[in-house]
Amino acid sequence: MAEKTGYKATTKFLIASPSKTRAVAKVVNRKGCSEAMAVLENMPQKGAKLIRSTMKSAIANALNANNKLDEDMLIVKEVRVDEGPRLKRVWYRARGRADMLLKRMSHITVVVAEKAGE
Repeated sequence: MAEKTGYKATTKFLIASPSKTRAVAKVVNRKGCSEAMAVLENMPQKGAKLIRSTMKSAIANALNANNKLDEDMLIVKEVRVDEGPRLKRVWYRARGRADMLLKRMSHITVVVAEKAGE
């Protein structure tokens, strides 16, 4: 059962724009886990750090599932960045006006699976 779906980790309510985080997620999707972690380690974006921490959790879930897996046997099956709620704040402007500032949140889901050829 676990081989079909993979091992999943989800982090919710992260204050980061989903559109900016999705650009980072596209880079590591469908790569080997060790290669994806190395790529995320060297990216300067905030989303890279958030995805890396979620991916560490997914890898730990896979390694602790008692299936005798190694990190080199795992690939990133899916990285999904969904939009969460928005924090609405007042942004004061010139001449007594105000704008609405939206602080966007993300929900990051990482699924890792065993390589198909192994």
